[in-house]
Amino acid sequence: MSTAYVLINCDMGTEGSVINEIRSIAGVKSVNGVFGAYDIIVEVQTPTIDNLRETITMKIRKLEGVRTTLTLMAIEY
Repeated sequence: MSTAYVLINCDMGTEGSVINEIRSIAGVKSVNGVFGAYDIIVEVQTPTIDNLRETITMKIRKLEGVRTTLTLMAIEY
């Protein structure tokens, strides 16, 4: 399994709708609003890195209201 954490900046006032849309995306394990430099954090887990890339670039990043993202790939020790 491939896991990533996606930090999202949204247009002001769109956080709630973006969170609701992200919840319906396959592979999303958790989504939370946060205080600080980012508005939302999302945990995504998919069978392969290619699936992960597609979920983030083609589904999450293209949502209306999403301005920027920062993706942190998880590693296992």
